[in-house]
Amino acid sequence: MNTSRTTLAILAVTLLIGCSHTTGDGPSAGLERISAESVRKHIFYIASDAMKGRNTPSPELDTAAAFIAREFARDGLRPVNGSYFQRVFLNIVSLGETNAFRIRTRSGEKSYEIKSEFSPFEMTANGSAHGEIVFAGYGITAPRYHYDDYAGVDVRGKIVLVLRHEPGEEDSTSVFLGKTPTEYSGVDTKVRTAMEHGAAGVIVVTDPLNHASLAPRGFPWPSLSRIIPKDALPLTLGEDESQKIPVVHAGEAVIRELFGSVDSLRALQLRIDRSLVPCSGAIAGTEAFLQTSTEVRDMSANNVVGLLPGSDSALSSEVVVVGAHYDHLGYMKEHAPGARYIFNGADDNGSGTCALLEVASALGGLPRAPRRSILCIAFSGEEKGLFGSEYYARHPLFPLKNTVAMLNMDMVGMNGEDSLFLIGAEGSPDIARIAREQDARVGLVLVDQKLTSGGSDHMSFMKRNIPDLFFHSGLEAVYHTVNDRPELINTRKIARTASLVFLTAYRIGSDSTHYRYLPVTSPLVF
Repeated sequence: MNTSRTTLAILAVTLLIGCSHTTGDGPSAGLERISAESVRKHIFYIASDAMKGRNTPSPELDTAAAFIAREFARDGLRPVNGSYFQRVFLNIVSLGETNAFRIRTRSGEKSYEIKSEFSPFEMTANGSAHGEIVFAGYGITAPRYHYDDYAGVDVRGKIVLVLRHEPGEEDSTSVFLGKTPTEYSGVDTKVRTAMEHGAAGVIVVTDPLNHASLAPRGFPWPSLSRIIPKDALPLTLGEDESQKIPVVHAGEAVIRELFGSVDSLRALQLRIDRSLVPCSGAIAGTEAFLQTSTEVRDMSANNVVGLLPGSDSALSSEVVVVGAHYDHLGYMKEHAPGARYIFNGADDNGSGTCALLEVASALGGLPRAPRRSILCIAFSGEEKGLFGSEYYARHPLFPLKNTVAMLNMDMVGMNGEDSLFLIGAEGSPDIARIAREQDARVGLVLVDQKLTSGGSDHMSFMKRNIPDLFFHSGLEAVYHTVNDRPELINTRKIARTASLVFLTAYRIGSDSTHYRYLPVTSPLVF
């Protein structure tokens, strides 16, 4: 896509329609512009086969971005810093040729074979690390659960060995939300935590108490497999590349070398699980050498932004963000003749994208803008790891301290017309209260729900303590399959969701209240 040419064309449209607001007061004129018919037109375009599943990055995703930008401009939303696009810099990562893992003990040095005895994870560095090995339990620092594997342990410049998952994985009474995994169970979180404590490298082993297979899987690199497609490569944020450290998944041979036996590690894990007291410390007389090699190819995608400036000179610098991701999973390169092979992503998240377009249309119909500004954002890269929203949160177009709330819509087009989940109400009760009050005009049945699986772009704001609310209609059988198609979508439900989100954004934008995010104990994995 020629971004500069597209932006100039859109700016021209904006000049023609930027003053098209009607006269009068209140949100009613905006509500009148939201319709199921408009949703239907948009969903059959955004989730069409021609979009090939809107993978990040892809030409089809760029086509969708240009379409969303044109709709924002047509509705009178303005560009930010002269553009409707925020470029998100990405890297496609492949495994390089030089990968090595050695352990030195008092009895000598051993080298391990890639694939059979160790495998790099996708977040590993193109580099090496050498140092003393420190066992850091599950590799978790979780103040909300009063648990810290790093308490009293200095891992600066050292190689940390951590278990996968978290204490009490199969215990319904575990302080870590019972059997529901939390954000701390993910390898990416463990690696970030190790880096925050100054570790030079990370060795991950599968916890043997609850898992029989201890084989090193790491990331399924195509270069290490004869069946994985050659282009099935991980995507990362470009700016993260220089901050990475070597990270590998080690197998049973490494466990035996460092702990004497699998049973010894299993007993240590059981002790941690039962007492919830970390058993971290240096593994005496051991050192590790890690070298992982990666090659990166620069890519990019776009967040699409449209702004309705606030009408109050004192409050217009404050922003209400309304968002939805517009990417999906792409398509299968190999498939049987005549078989469906495109992950159209009609509900995930064509539905939220269409709802965002309806919100934009409603904002464009307002006779007078709210006091605060409202920023609509269609995020890219959500399916790859919340990349678009994370990039925005790191490089906000308006200061995060002036972002008073974030409303997110993801998968809002199935599972009945009348019900809708509100996720995050316990952390942002005032925002949830406003949504319930505004629902009197919409008539949905709003159900508070804690997130038990999956995740979405509100999390990039939530972890920065910005009040947020996630509107979601639940998972269904077609989730992440080629059967998530536009003909299954309830366009009326999307229109009603858009009405509720518009009213909620309008209300937040019209007052001067400063809302607070209340950190809560809730599962946050994605």
